[in-house]
Amino acid sequence: MTQVDFYILPSADPLARLDFACKLTEKAWRMGHRIYLHCSDAAQRDELDARLWRFKGESFVPHGPAESEPEGLVVLGLGESCGDHHDLLVNLDLKVPPFAKAFARVAEVVVEDPAIRQAARESFRFYREQGYPLQDHRLQRL
Repeated sequence: MTQVDFYILPSADPLARLDFACKLTEKAWRMGHRIYLHCSDAAQRDELDARLWRFKGESFVPHGPAESEPEGLVVLGLGESCGDHHDLLVNLDLKVPPFAKAFARVAEVVVEDPAIRQAARESFRFYREQGYPLQDHRLQRL
């Protein structure tokens, strides 16, 4: 069954979610995982793409949009399909995507913004009601 991890950041800035997603993605990619970053809209995906290029000067995480690189190791996607990705889902949308159950692991990234926290609570309830194993990680600083 899918393991779901909630990463709770000590920031109210919604963009802190993207910075953390970059760090998490780099770590998972270096460990050999395939990562699907599910974005809420094209603007968020564009911002995440830009941050992946510049977040760490000494490293590079190869990535691209799901439409042009569906077989990539790190893809940024939108919509109702994750293609053939089933390893790690980093969910940056405010709702659980319908394909979440297809993944071995799901990472939900939460900041102190009220709308994001409320959405995370609803997602947590959904996962718990479905019987997913849940774990939360309260981070001290970014």
